[in-house]
Amino acid sequence: MTSQSTANTPAADQIRRAPKVLLHDHLDGGLRPGTVVDLAREAGYSSLPETDPDKLGLWFREAADSGSLERYLETFSHTVGVMQTRDALVRVAAECAEDLAADGVVYAEVRYAPEQHLEGGLTLEEVVEAVNEGFRQGERRAREDGHRIRVGALLTAMRHAARALEIAELANRYRDLGVVGFDIAGAEAGYPPTRHLDAFEYLKRENNHFTIHAGEAFGLPSIWQALQWCGADRLGHGVRIIDDIQVRDDGTVELGRLASYVRDKRIPLELCPSSNLQTGAAASYTEHPIGLLRRLHFRATVNTDNRLMSHTSMSQEFEHLVEAFGYTLDDMQWFSVNAMKSAFIPFDERLAMINDVIKPGYAELKSEWLFRQTASTSGSVGLEG
Repeated sequence: MTSQSTANTPAADQIRRAPKVLLHDHLDGGLRPGTVVDLAREAGYSSLPETDPDKLGLWFREAADSGSLERYLETFSHTVGVMQTRDALVRVAAECAEDLAADGVVYAEVRYAPEQHLEGGLTLEEVVEAVNEGFRQGERRAREDGHRIRVGALLTAMRHAARALEIAELANRYRDLGVVGFDIAGAEAGYPPTRHLDAFEYLKRENNHFTIHAGEAFGLPSIWQALQWCGADRLGHGVRIIDDIQVRDDGTVELGRLASYVRDKRIPLELCPSSNLQTGAAASYTEHPIGLLRRLHFRATVNTDNRLMSHTSMSQEFEHLVEAFGYTLDDMQWFSVNAMKSAFIPFDERLAMINDVIKPGYAELKSEWLFRQTASTSGSVGLEG
């Protein structure tokens, strides 16, 4: 008879149907290639390297995989370049919600930097309202297609710029209108989070939530500052916490003071495996620190980062992890519950999502092996007698 462990190893279709939670996804990193082509044509944007959607999608992936920071950053210049009107922002946000829902994501927090979408004359407020409208449209369309999703927005400030407090105030004004928190992003080296302490102090005074990109390209000092100076609720990536964990030859593990703090305080790590491979934070999926962090019971979560550039989805991320670490549906549920616990919506709403959506969804998937086993052993015998 099939063991529970083997039965729990999910097939690709089960991974797609499993209820998943996404905390780290960039709006400008998840466009459909065809949408980029359409929006470029409508806006008269002539800088695309390819105008065939399939070729353009391949170009995005190859540029992101090239190892060249310049080429990687160029990919975002094209997506942001076509997201400068209200209609474009509504469309991109709506398609984002639809695509995530079709992939089995039931809750997502999607981030973007309003300051990067002002070239067409929009105000910061108009940018936020357009994206929020798009998310609501996408949620409705997903529901019509038989999927359920809730999307919250994270407003991002660029760490090399000087608008963090302004964006934090914007996030606070829209906190009951679809925006669930704040973030800073951009190059870590040379731009420590402490440059934006005024924004973080403001958010703490307002009892608002924020995450900080830290511990991705830069190391432990970035994580330490994000937590101990700025007071981040979550770590965007945080994968470099592995630098404070020593695995001895005999297999025993010793956590440094910072790693112990992160684990013991249940600081959520927004881990993005495919993206980390592209940026060099890990050499392969089997070597990705998520395996060790899962075993040590850090509050690890699985995320996509930039679906277009990494040619990925939440289902594909989990497929890679299932192959690399032998993860089961139980592991997928553990990651999903971790993420839902760490979301920036009220506790009772998180609890309802866990108890009424996530756990029942995985229970149904895990029960399928019993019916398959019954069908394989019962032959043509009916149940009438």
